[in-house]
Amino acid sequence: MKRIDSHQHFWHYHPVRDAWITDDMAAIRCDFLPADLEPLMVANNVSGCVAVQADQSEAETRFLLDLADQHPFIHGVVGWVDLQAADVNERLAYFSRYPKLKGMRHIVQGEEDPRFLLRPAFLAGIEALATYGFTYDVLIKPHQLDAATEFVACFPNQPFVIDHLAKPYIAAGTKEPWATQLAALAGHGNVYCKLSGMVTEASWLGWKPDDFGFYIQHILDVFGPRRIMFGSDWPVCNVAAPYSVVVGLVEQAISHLPAAHQQRIWYQNAVDFYSL
Repeated sequence: MKRIDSHQHFWHYHPVRDAWITDDMAAIRCDFLPADLEPLMVANNVSGCVAVQADQSEAETRFLLDLADQHPFIHGVVGWVDLQAADVNERLAYFSRYPKLKGMRHIVQGEEDPRFLLRPAFLAGIEALATYGFTYDVLIKPHQLDAATEFVACFPNQPFVIDHLAKPYIAAGTKEPWATQLAALAGHGNVYCKLSGMVTEASWLGWKPDDFGFYIQHILDVFGPRRIMFGSDWPVCNVAAPYSVVVGLVEQAISHLPAAHQQRIWYQNAVDFYSL
């Protein structure tokens, strides 16, 4: 069965730029590059990946595109431009020349304003994505879910994907209002969800596979097999689990599904969403 990793990162570690990597995340305070990821992918039958921005700069976008040019297994890139800038159309036009650039992302989870997504300047930037066929990755936390539902409703034809299940509080076992809010978000047919980033929302040193059962099943119920894709969130996942364990969790969680549905989650949905 073919597999695509729809969500992973690369970086040359820099202590100032990467200050989000705190002391308890020391396991990822180093460089992570394609040569580190490729053998893990091969060992887990993953044939390609989508590299996602971790720094909010155009330099990051160019860095990932350069890596994608050098390594054919990087099938796509989700980059960053300032979607609130007055010259956003010019910047998107510039980056549209790169065929492996598939979409954009902003680290909305780090914004203090819980309704950041609804700022007029940001909405204008999202509207501009359609001209160039770019997708948008929604990186939020649960307190931003209501705003996210209002946000996606403004753009019924824009492809969106929710990163990391919108980061539910798995370590605390909190189910509501996350479940109800995510169901409302899933009611918009242009919104997908990545089965990614789960182990880092659990208790890093003491999680059990059963901790994820409710959350994964809810994603399967509200999005269905045609709007879910696998992502490892490597190397961030390393603070709680290695690549192979993350893959194994998803294998176990979807093993009861028909083979055609599993293939959509592992491979086809990512190919379709990102036009890989």
